[in-house]
Amino acid sequence: MLDDSTPGAATPTFTLPTSAADVTDTTRQAAGWLDDNWQGWLVNGLRIVFVLALALVLRAVVRKVIDKLVARMGRPAEHESDHGVLGGLLANSGVVNTERRQQRSEAIGSVLRSVASFSIMGTASLMALSVLGVDLAPLLASAGVAGVAIGFGARNLVTDFLSGVFMIMEDQYGVGDEIDTGVATGTVLEVGLRVTKLRGAGGEIWYIRNGEVKRIANMSQGWGTATVDVQVGYKEDLERVQALVLETAEQLSKESPFDELIWGRIKVLGVESVAVDSVQIRIEARCTPGRTAEVARALRLRLKAAFDLAGVKLKEEAAAVVPAQAAAPEVLPPSALADPNSVRSLATKPIPNQL
Repeated sequence: MLDDSTPGAATPTFTLPTSAADVTDTTRQAAGWLDDNWQGWLVNGLRIVFVLALALVLRAVVRKVIDKLVARMGRPAEHESDHGVLGGLLANSGVVNTERRQQRSEAIGSVLRSVASFSIMGTASLMALSVLGVDLAPLLASAGVAGVAIGFGARNLVTDFLSGVFMIMEDQYGVGDEIDTGVATGTVLEVGLRVTKLRGAGGEIWYIRNGEVKRIANMSQGWGTATVDVQVGYKEDLERVQALVLETAEQLSKESPFDELIWGRIKVLGVESVAVDSVQIRIEARCTPGRTAEVARALRLRLKAAFDLAGVKLKEEAAAVVPAQAAAPEVLPPSALADPNSVRSLATKPIPNQL
């Protein structure tokens, strides 16, 4: 019981009932308090349970819809016109294989599921607190101020996140691609929503923020071009050389593994440059992306062997220049105006007879 018989007491004190009347009175008060509040508790509890159950059901439905959208985006179309709106998001002009489409759709689906779960469960939690009688105005005001502060402080993080989402949606690059981001070049090891990890040519690992990437050159997407410049002698028959090049390239494209690496016929583009002793011919081959160097080396090796067998010279030999022999110095006769007593004049005088 509450004992407040002492006037001016600083704090109330609670005492145990000492008589049957006190016990009866206390029990009657507790029963009345429960009778007055149990209906409100029950109603509030049912409201909270209903809100949480509705949130869980809505979350499950939204995740199911997202899964169907992801499956639709990742499924390849049988015809070019069958992509539709969702399939067109990941079509990328038909150069992306099925595995890449599935990886991108799963990454997008993961982001959508996380955002949906956070939004639905966060709203349900606020509604449950409102049912319990918690004043949400200070909480929402504090959340707004905190959101503004975090927005200013983490604007780079938001930029990186949004850039990563669009990079995945647009399939700008994927794991295993050879890319040039302007600040670093290498093979993609990991694509995240905030950073991209590259393996450089020297073995170093680059961590690049997605928001800092202004341009990307993907050397592993679509197809690549292997360009080979062949130098032959100036006096060689170019039509014969071109026929020999096409024959050699045709043989190379039929052998394994180049029959899968080379796409289409190898083209001779023509004369690229002309010098005094040589002519340069350019050859182009469309091949699997990322394998252009391998195809170019193999083509150079085959062309060198074919030129040696056909006797095609790579450069005209310059004619040897024989230096002329130095002529013996000619003794000129003395001038008529010369001094007869000079050494030169005396050397030309006949030797007198010694009789």
